[in-house]
Amino acid sequence: MPALRLTPEQRKNLRSQAHHLDPVVMIGSDGLSAAVRRELDAALTAHGLIKVRVFSDSRETREALLGDAAEALDAAPVQHIGKLLVLWRPVPPKAKAAADERLPGPRTVRLVKFSKSPTHRPTIKKVKVLGNQRVTAGGLIKRAKRRVSSIKKKALG
Repeated sequence: MPALRLTPEQRKNLRSQAHHLDPVVMIGSDGLSAAVRRELDAALTAHGLIKVRVFSDSRETREALLGDAAEALDAAPVQHIGKLLVLWRPVPPKAKAAADERLPGPRTVRLVKFSKSPTHRPTIKKVKVLGNQRVTAGGLIKRAKRRVSSIKKKALG
C-alpha cells in the first residue's frame, strides 16, 4: 500500500491542526512491531490525525520509522520534528444505524398553573406525557396527529 501524497498547502494545514495534539502512540526500542502497527491503525481510524512519540536518539531511525509506518498503514507522513512524528489518514465514514419508525418515549413534564391571587403559590403538577402527546399552552395534554407525508417523498428515501 503506497503512502498518501500531500500538497504543501495540505501539509501546512495538517501541521497546524496537529500542533495542539498529544502523542497517542509511543514507539519504544522494539520499533514498529505488530502491536504498535495495530495501535497506530486503530488511532488513525478513530482520529485521522495523530502524533507519535519515538524513544530513539537516532534521527535516521526516526525517519525510517515515519516512512515505514506511513507505507504500512496507507497514511501520509505530515511532520517529523524532534522525537515526534505526525501521521494523517482520512477517517473512513461511519456506518449509521437504520432509523426506526418508533416514536419518542414517555417523559415527565411539570405543569405550573399560576393563581389568580398574587398572594397564593402556583400549583405544580407532574404529568407523564407519552411520545404521541403534547402539552398545550393552557396546560392541557393533547394527542398529536401523525403528520401526513407525501408518497413521492417516501419513495425517494
